[in-house]
Amino acid sequence: MKKIDLEKLTTESRNQNTIDIDNVSTLEMVKKINNEDKKVAIAVEAELPKIAEAIDGIVNRMHKGGRLIYIGAGTSGRLGILDASECPPTYGVSEELVQGIIAGGKEAIFRAKEGAEDSKELAVEDLKNKALNENDIVVGLAASGRTPYVIGGLEYANEVGALTVSITCNANSEVAKSAKISIAPVVGPEVVTGSTRLKSGTAQKLVLNMLSTGTMIKLGKVYGNLMVDVRATNEKLVERAKKIVCEATDITIEEAEKVLKETDFDVKLSIFMILSNLKKDEAKKVLDENKGYIAKALREIKN
Repeated sequence: MKKIDLEKLTTESRNQNTIDIDNVSTLEMVKKINNEDKKVAIAVEAELPKIAEAIDGIVNRMHKGGRLIYIGAGTSGRLGILDASECPPTYGVSEELVQGIIAGGKEAIFRAKEGAEDSKELAVEDLKNKALNENDIVVGLAASGRTPYVIGGLEYANEVGALTVSITCNANSEVAKSAKISIAPVVGPEVVTGSTRLKSGTAQKLVLNMLSTGTMIKLGKVYGNLMVDVRATNEKLVERAKKIVCEATDITIEEAEKVLKETDFDVKLSIFMILSNLKKDEAKKVLDENKGYIAKALREIKN
């Protein structure tokens, strides 16, 4: 097995600002942690052009029927699964559209299976089980940038012709070299040496937030800044659906509830019916013709 030189990895180096973190007051301890956390958003900011490029690439592939698939091990893998699992209830997309794969399978979500990250072949097998194709997007998550599982997955995705994106926290990493688009917020040494669930994990979460949110906005899942494809699957979301319709159309809760019941709580359709003054079937037809973009559909009926 190839020897790994951890000394060369920024994520594994020792943080001189927290050398004494075990000998200070609790307040001073959390101040040190917070001061380090402040550096994360700045590191992510430096990668915004690459993040935007990735979003445009993802949307382009999704318009061709592609899926967004996150792969990772340990904390990185769990973050991908978290982001993927929140897309269906928030944006009304299918569970197939955004998916997360973690080295070691479902058990690894709850219990560390660190050895699973060392197999390139396992990633290939996992992606083959998803019937990966050239329209898909594979985002490889690895704080260190050296995880064999992620490298293997990205290499296979490149062979298939899928779009490959990497999210790492070390510059010029092996994972980054395996991706067409490299996103690498370098957040510096961790508060606790090598504990990449801290700043590196936060950075990855911020990037994932942007990728999925930006993609959904570009897919017409947001009108203004309202999530108009939210699924009203519980009482809280039913009330949120009413509130969204009210805010988008400036009508009363009672009026919103009446239209929502007519559309079986389809928030987007309800909003468009109200703003366009079209009946349900005609409104749905115009929305479908405009791929679900409310603003675009409104412009069309005005022309």
